[in-house]
Amino acid sequence: MKAMPLATICSRCVFKELCQPNAAIAVAVERVDAVIKRSRRLKKGDFLFRNGDRFDSLFVVRTGFLKTVVASQDGRDQVTGFFMSGELVGMDGICNQMHYCDAVALEDTEVCELPYANMEELCAAVPELQMHFYRLFSQEIVRDQNVMLLLGNMRAEERLAAFLINLSQRLKKRGLSANDFILRMSREEIGSYLGLKLETVSRTLSKFGQEGLVEVEYKHIRLLKPERLKQLASGTQPAVV
Repeated sequence: MKAMPLATICSRCVFKELCQPNAAIAVAVERVDAVIKRSRRLKKGDFLFRNGDRFDSLFVVRTGFLKTVVASQDGRDQVTGFFMSGELVGMDGICNQMHYCDAVALEDTEVCELPYANMEELCAAVPELQMHFYRLFSQEIVRDQNVMLLLGNMRAEERLAAFLINLSQRLKKRGLSANDFILRMSREEIGSYLGLKLETVSRTLSKFGQEGLVEVEYKHIRLLKPERLKQLASGTQPAVV
């Protein structure tokens, strides 16, 4: 696979306003760039960090895809999140200086490492960066609330529709195709994240296909009627039968 130009990759990043020249923050660019380590690479299945590891850094996914996993009381792995290019990973460790989940590469992945002690100092000196972190933390809280809603009140069809729409919106935000994409995670991992059995995920995707909402070819997904999926996710569209 041909490597993406750095400018293309960084244009999707949560820190793009601070890593790339910008009139409003030009003074801070070199200082931010000095903090970021750009060359940590993971093979599929490698751990970025594990539950119980000391928290030292935050990570921005430069290329690839990660999942976070915690062990449930019965010993099974519970997927708690998926992170794509341009997204921030590792905020679980800030509170007690220790990670509470495993972060695993779903494919060959590269991350930018942001040593947290250095970032704290830089945030104190660069208000724009501090405000950016506040926004990211707020987004994480909203994401957790949305997951709780998914697991608490929604039917299987609504959960899967919400999952697909969320992926679509995140891809669009990063300048990628919103309605034609490859799922980097397995159906079993999707089920773990949504609180559904593997069979339920597969059956529901098939129903979506029969209804003409999506076109599915293994992991290749095309959203044919994204507005109807949005309605289904919000509970305003009747369930697929």
